[in-house]
Amino acid sequence: MSGNIRFFSAGPLTVIAIVAIIGLAIILIPLLLFGIISVAFTRLGFSWAAALAVILLMLAGSAVNIPLYRVKREILRVVHDGTMEFGPDTASSSGQPWVTMVSLNLGGAVIPTMIAAYLVHQAVLVPGTSLLLPVCIGIIIVSGMTYLSTRVNPGTGFRVSLVVPALSALLIAYIISDGPGVTASVSAFVSGVAGTLVGGNIARLPQVKDLEVGDISIGGAGTFGSVFLCCILPAMIA
Repeated sequence: MSGNIRFFSAGPLTVIAIVAIIGLAIILIPLLLFGIISVAFTRLGFSWAAALAVILLMLAGSAVNIPLYRVKREILRVVHDGTMEFGPDTASSSGQPWVTMVSLNLGGAVIPTMIAAYLVHQAVLVPGTSLLLPVCIGIIIVSGMTYLSTRVNPGTGFRVSLVVPALSALLIAYIISDGPGVTASVSAFVSGVAGTLVGGNIARLPQVKDLEVGDISIGGAGTFGSVFLCCILPAMIA
């Protein structure tokens, strides 16, 4: 049986070519995605340099959480193994966090909100542009859709759906604004960002004390990807 097996050896040039192709793919694919994201921001009215700066700031800011306040849990579950003596230090022996820190993520909440405010300001300067009604309706609907699609997992926190907020914002803005244009794209951006943060995080904050986690970041882990997508997709109807 082994006599039917044939072995092929690759020459040094073939190995170098394979390594080069893999290396180029590793370099070019992120650059291509980065270019697509940059084009999305430029279609929203940013210059290429400003778009690049916004993307880098959001990505770098995703690692920065600004503390807001602490939530003390009301109940702490303790597993008794028969050897534990219950006393003043019982709570600390369970390994579960007693206090949860609620913070605001720089890249997933602060910067996108500032961009949304800037886009609204720029759109208002365009004669004949009416944003108040589309934006308000969009925020309400996207917040509701995001709230319903967000998973609340004890021990991990909030997990906002990646595509529901962005697609909801895009569809609602397109319908309310009667087609593509500045009003539709800005409405989609603002309602997407605000709706994700409100419905996916802020409206869920009363549940923080039951999550058994040490920290919750508004716009951070579990939410950043959804917010980032809401910043990109509005370019489709710009």
